[in-house]
Amino acid sequence: MKHSMHNWMRPEPLETTLERLHRFGYDGIEISGEPARRNTDEVRALMDKYEIECWGGVTMMFEGRDLIHPDKDVRIGTVAYMKDCVRMIKTLGGTMFCIVPSTVGKVKPLASPAEEWRWAVESLKEVAAFAADHGVTPGIEPLNRFETYFINRHDQALRLAEEVGANMHVVLDAFHINIEEVDPMQAIRNVGARLLDFHVADNNRKPAGQGKYNWTEVISTLKSINYQGHLTAEFVLTIDRTPLAVSSEKRESDMEFTEADLKFIRDLGSGLISAADYDKAVEANIKHLKSAGA
Repeated sequence: MKHSMHNWMRPEPLETTLERLHRFGYDGIEISGEPARRNTDEVRALMDKYEIECWGGVTMMFEGRDLIHPDKDVRIGTVAYMKDCVRMIKTLGGTMFCIVPSTVGKVKPLASPAEEWRWAVESLKEVAAFAADHGVTPGIEPLNRFETYFINRHDQALRLAEEVGANMHVVLDAFHINIEEVDPMQAIRNVGARLLDFHVADNNRKPAGQGKYNWTEVISTLKSINYQGHLTAEFVLTIDRTPLAVSSEKRESDMEFTEADLKFIRDLGSGLISAADYDKAVEANIKHLKSAGA
């Protein structure tokens, strides 16, 4: 299996991220869906320099991005944003697109279940058709109930993917399925051939091996369904603000972030992690996965 990593968890120059991934033996990056902030020529040059491929991209569902919003203009704008993500992924040589349908952190509905489902299917059909035209495969990711009320489990994502059609797949995240699924391994088996991408974080959302997951079992289960995608690291390091804290000094000069970036990271329980701490976590994650058979 190949190993990739998201880059939204630590807001730093992309070259810093790519150098780190190269240094620790990762194969690819699942790049944050912020096409307006990327010069794809520069990104391609950096990926070539550090021998890191673009596995794909993921939607960054900040406020104002929502496929199930009652305001039609918000839905139209979100579809346009997702199409821009597809264009970016295609230009960078990626092949997959992870989609979260609604705003991360929105935990109360603004419309009826029937209306939201209809809007989701309608919008995702348009996105999926556009992705197919560009040779990019999309997948729906369920998130835990504390980040969204819409699509929390694999069976919900499968049902939505089936109604959308157009080669829509499913993305699973080890952290989320640990919270929402009765049996996380059975969830993987049930998704089967529709599994497009697998996000890696332990049960406590730390790097693989720093929680209670049996990663040998996870890898074995993925192999049993002939999973051909990447293992994409998406752990989130917490900031200890108690006297128990043992952490390297962070250097904000090494980071590049907007207020929206910082809010998103803090809303998910993290903060501005130092480069030294992040290096240790990135290295520990891939070492543990490889020791588990990946």
